[in-house]
Amino acid sequence: MSASIRAVTVVRTGPLTVVTDLGRPGRAHIGVPRSGALDEPALRLANRLVGNPEACAALEVLLGGLELRAESACTVAVTGPPVLVTVTSESGARRRAGTHRALALAEGDRLTLGTAEHGLRCYVALSGGLDTEEVLGSRGTDLLSGLGPDPVSEGDRIVLGAVRGDPPADAEPVPVTVPPARLDVPVLLGPRDDWFTDPADALRARVWTVGSASNRIGLRLEGTGLARVADREGAELPSEPMLPGAVQVPPSGQPVIFLADGPTTGGYPVIAVVPRAALPGLAQARPGSQLRLHPR
Repeated sequence: MSASIRAVTVVRTGPLTVVTDLGRPGRAHIGVPRSGALDEPALRLANRLVGNPEACAALEVLLGGLELRAESACTVAVTGPPVLVTVTSESGARRRAGTHRALALAEGDRLTLGTAEHGLRCYVALSGGLDTEEVLGSRGTDLLSGLGPDPVSEGDRIVLGAVRGDPPADAEPVPVTVPPARLDVPVLLGPRDDWFTDPADALRARVWTVGSASNRIGLRLEGTGLARVADREGAELPSEPMLPGAVQVPPSGQPVIFLADGPTTGGYPVIAVVPRAALPGLAQARPGSQLRLHPR
């Protein structure tokens, strides 16, 4: 390998690892979701810690289990929920390393993430960012549209971009926030809340469970279904624009909260919308955890 090429090799991926960045905003009119990191603040922080611009591509790791081998010296940072991080040298020497701080890797070092006990998605940024092909302004993976690179596989060699900055000098580790066991999520009612019986009270009264079918496209909620008003039973809507945070209610009454890879249109009524500032918390909601929606 040329000494001028910086790269890492994927040894293990964990359940799902994808390339992500700040997505493809502003293209919904051509049917392209925004996509990008579900926990955007965690991605931005990881990039800052290694001296990258915040928009650089990094890895989004579901539950942990990722192992990377550095093919050249680089700096790495892991953010998101607490997770055990270890660095193993070519000689076999192993050291535990913290999250939310810059870590120097020598050529041949292996970085390994344990399994997160709380939360769902970690972010791994490397100095220079991931130099994957850019598609419509983003290097990231969109699971719904199929744009961007495929999910990361064992044996993949990921080229890194040129280093454009240094980690913050003498930076102390950033405090780690443990995701709560139950999320309290604000929502703005509408635009189709009039399709449901007492929508505000109905939302406030329910505790939802995050379903196991949840993914980057949407958070599927399980619980007592929301009832439509009598004259809307069996009614259909023409497809309408959707955005991340839309709380769509299919005929089952079990809401789906669309996330970054969610569709740009949909035909079921949207009872409410989660403000963008509250979406990162949903990125860390594990299946089986509880969630309440609080209409404003």
